[in-house]
Amino acid sequence: MVKIVECIPNISEGRRPEVVEEVIAEVRQVPGVTLLDYSSNADHNRTVISMIGEPEKVLEAAWRLIVKAAEKIDLDQHQGEHPRMGATDVVPFVPVRGMAMEECVDLAKRLGERVGRELSIPVYLYEKAATRPERRNLADVRRGQYEGLKESIETPERTPDFGPSVLGKAGAIAIGARPPLVAFNVNLGTTNLAIGKAIAKGIRGSSGGFVNVKALGIDLSEQGMIQISMNMVDTQGTPLHRAMEFIQTEAAHYGVPVIGSEIVGLVPLDAMLDAATYYLKLHDFSSEQLLEKRVFGF
Repeated sequence: MVKIVECIPNISEGRRPEVVEEVIAEVRQVPGVTLLDYSSNADHNRTVISMIGEPEKVLEAAWRLIVKAAEKIDLDQHQGEHPRMGATDVVPFVPVRGMAMEECVDLAKRLGERVGRELSIPVYLYEKAATRPERRNLADVRRGQYEGLKESIETPERTPDFGPSVLGKAGAIAIGARPPLVAFNVNLGTTNLAIGKAIAKGIRGSSGGFVNVKALGIDLSEQGMIQISMNMVDTQGTPLHRAMEFIQTEAAHYGVPVIGSEIVGLVPLDAMLDAATYYLKLHDFSSEQLLEKRVFGF
């Protein structure tokens, strides 16, 4: 069986399409790597990229992407709603077929060592690749963002896993290995950021909510709304519909409507089937009932 790994780099650019295209071009130029998806958000000023292929080829594509992003993105000039600390902010490896998580950890370490050595960009290993418990959670690694890290990187607790304890305009990168994650955002019909932050605090695991949810309240008041921006790190443990139901209930408490939602990047089919089954109140529904699965075998 051919080993397949997915890599989902996030770059800190979502407002300049020409720069995004230059970075994406580096992925397209690596034979054997398939660009599955990329999605830019101007408010977040961020682009999420998803690619897939054999491990060594994906590793090379990730390297080229990081090089180009460091060349084109200056964190001293970057502003956006999404937390960030680097031009290429995060690079997770996800096992897809024939890959053990340990192999993804090895890819993360190899890429991190090369980035630190050849580009002199500080690298922090996170999630399954973390070298210490306090670096498993991406939010903890990225705390203070680029500006805060500038002031603290020379302290012992912020010493990077690879690269120098010096921050240039490309910032730092979190590289890791993890299971599949769904980026799920819910928009509220209010411009009151305090409500968004309160709901985000209630749902995220680190403050006593759902253990599989990371959430922030994002100010999109210029668009007439506030966004609950979530990373669903285990949609089997906490399904999408459960997060949505919680947010709807909390929003109703504040007299605020939910006006829409979005999924950034790719999502496992089972996660969407679970949501459809829940909201349609289907009984004993199976994925075997999907027409495309019966006809095409997926």
